Amino acid sequence: MTLAAAAALEKTAQESYVELAKPSLIGLSRAELMQRLEGIGVPASQRKMRAQQLWHWIYVRGVTQFADMTSISKELRGQLAEHFTVDRPEVVAEQISADGTRKWLLRLPSGLAGERAHEVECVYIPETDRGTLCLSSQVGCTLNCAFCHTGTQKLVRNLTAGEIVGQVMVAKDRLGDWPLALDAEKKDGSNRLVTNIVMMGMGEPLYNFDAVRDALLVVSDNEGIGLSRRRITLSTSGVVPNIVRAGEEIGVMLAISLHAVRDELRDVLVPLNRKYPLKDVLQACRDYPGASNARRITFEYVMLKGVNDSLDDAKLLVKLLKGIPAKINLIPFNPWPGSAYQCSDWDQIERFSEYIFNAGYSSPVRTPRGRDILAACGQLKSETEKLSAREREALRAMALTD
Repeated sequence: MTLAAAAALEKTAQESYVELAKPSLIGLSRAELMQRLEGIGVPASQRKMRAQQLWHWIYVRGVTQFADMTSISKELRGQLAEHFTVDRPEVVAEQISADGTRKWLLRLPSGLAGERAHEVECVYIPETDRGTLCLSSQVGCTLNCAFCHTGTQKLVRNLTAGEIVGQVMVAKDRLGDWPLALDAEKKDGSNRLVTNIVMMGMGEPLYNFDAVRDALLVVSDNEGIGLSRRRITLSTSGVVPNIVRAGEEIGVMLAISLHAVRDELRDVLVPLNRKYPLKDVLQACRDYPGASNARRITFEYVMLKGVNDSLDDAKLLVKLLKGIPAKINLIPFNPWPGSAYQCSDWDQIERFSEYIFNAGYSSPVRTPRGRDILAACGQLKSETEKLSAREREALRAMALTD
């Protein structure tokens, strides 16, 4: 592949993260917390205990300042406050959809004086039996998927583990989802508001592997936020070298943004396919550690009218997935100004779904959520790249009339 061809399917980050003068402790592992404590002179004999205390106050109690960590000595609390924070990303704006979906625009302060702060979006989707939080992994996106509004952004930089975990902290803060704010009588966690996490927001998670891994290990730690890895789904467009690695090092559920069953079409819809074609992506799925009928891989398939929604496409999809424990999420296309695509007709989506279901695969049609606040799948686009008033009005009109 030529350099020019590679540039067409992947973007290069324009910036890298610069740590703040007083960094937040959110997102650090216990070992990293101990290193920070060593740096401010905490004796070696105390570091493990103090790190565990910090972990509890941050991830179980959700405190926002060291002064509230009452089991830690006043002197040490003062030292911590002098050097660190437990700050989350700043909520710049909150929008609430008619269907209850919430979208937060979050500002990530820069460590460079005078540098413009970066911004990302995070979405919470409440349902009767769960509450799903959709997290971003990059400011912008590495990829150029043709149907995705987020993919039209430049790639500014990768998020840190702390900025990814920080999105979870913001959501729990805004929803009142810490134990002390919930019904204390429910000890089984059934009153939790954030029950599931999907890495399906802005960015390609597997191009920010280390930070995503470290963040999800913090979120799934059973002595803190404690979300089961079976309730965390990582979605990728098919970064083959890191798919199996994700299973080995993170152990969460896997979703593949498939969207086409022929390489020539997927090359257009998901240009990364030119680097990692279908056969390689599907082999990586077959090799994914822990995949089974109880831990099926989700294949996401956006329904584009007259493009990928024929019964021939459905038949080939079933053929391609043979031997993979799979379910298929059919996603009605969420429109945005300038897109060359339209959503498939509902009767065609139903025919497509019925064929897949009759072949033995679960094939739910994902109900569009948050369209009226531009929070639906493929619509996220941070204020780092501003939409014009005309674009916003067009998007809202599409959402309300589609």
